[in-house]
Amino acid sequence: MVKGFDVVKNPQDVSFYAGLLLSSYAICQAITIMYWGPLSDRIGRRPTLLMGLTGDLATFVLFGLSKSYKWAIITRSLNGLFAGNSAVVKSVVAEISDNSNRPRMMALLPLMWNIGAAAGSAIGGLLADPVSQYPSIFGRFTQETGIATEATPLVSTAPQQNGEPLPAQSMLSLLTPTSKFVMATNVLMCLAIAMGDQIYPIFAASAPADGGLGFSTRDIGISLSVSSVAVLYLQLVAYPKLAHKYGALTCCQMGLKIMTPFFFAMPFLSLLSSSIENMIAGKTFMRLPMPTDWMSFVGFEYCMLWILLIGLLLVRITGNVLAFTSLNLLVSNIAPSKAMLGTMNSMQQLGTTSMWIAGPLISGTLWSWSIKHSLPFPFNSHLVWRHSYAEGNAAAVGPT
Repeated sequence: MVKGFDVVKNPQDVSFYAGLLLSSYAICQAITIMYWGPLSDRIGRRPTLLMGLTGDLATFVLFGLSKSYKWAIITRSLNGLFAGNSAVVKSVVAEISDNSNRPRMMALLPLMWNIGAAAGSAIGGLLADPVSQYPSIFGRFTQETGIATEATPLVSTAPQQNGEPLPAQSMLSLLTPTSKFVMATNVLMCLAIAMGDQIYPIFAASAPADGGLGFSTRDIGISLSVSSVAVLYLQLVAYPKLAHKYGALTCCQMGLKIMTPFFFAMPFLSLLSSSIENMIAGKTFMRLPMPTDWMSFVGFEYCMLWILLIGLLLVRITGNVLAFTSLNLLVSNIAPSKAMLGTMNSMQQLGTTSMWIAGPLISGTLWSWSIKHSLPFPFNSHLVWRHSYAEGNAAAVGPT
């Protein structure tokens, strides 16, 4: 999309401009996130959700119609202003569940997120530039033509006790040593994930010579969609059982330790991709003389590339599910009362959003800088992945 706006003079700067576009959403979300949660504490969850969803839909349509980079930045920023529903939804789920079913209920939130992310990535990759990908359908077409309802009750009133609104506590009173520890872990984890999620499509689309995989948009979409089946099993079956058996804290620790190998191993796939490219070009790379049946050998390496890639993406999604869902549970558990659930979840979401601002900017800048300079490991294309790996390890040390 960024390339199509003709704002990038050097292909190696795509990651920087893409990072700015993603960060514009997160910056505006961070500006308003602390208003949505307390607002839902005062006027109720349902009106707040409806306002956010209506604004989100309208601004997303405008973003999809963008024909310039400036307009894309403006509409994506407006979209971020209405993105406060995540904190409100967590409050709703916490209020309508109890200790017997809260792990399963909380697991549904990241499940919906991951399904949407996987499906959206697949649809985006498969339908990107449809005229070029499917000229028999869209090429001909171009030539020829040049929510919640009243019947669905949701928590719609402010928290009350004996008919009277519960007194709200100050925000500073929520910052206990335990809550600070949980919030710090959330920030470190989100920074690592934000950097990894932002850089993966750019890494996959970059040429092997620049430390990437050389994938097309179609390949990237397929690679991101395969995790959707794993998400269904992890969220609906595995996580509730694990949380019931080991508890949210242990599951959070497990998730953080599981996801870090993804950041460490991902950049090494570029070596395999570069090997395939050089073999097809008639060269050898890090091996003995080329086999006689070189095409089948290249086919084997190509299969190995996809097997390793899918394996690492499954490791990533497993860690994400365990860590994110558990942190949502921990935040709900440390809230002093239901009257402060919205504020507590907004505080968590503010930390998450802040990292979605910093993550794309840091990863995009590091990637552009590293591939422009011929420096040795770890300052080459591995730099951004090493940074994410360090953040993930720091987060894993956190929850004890």
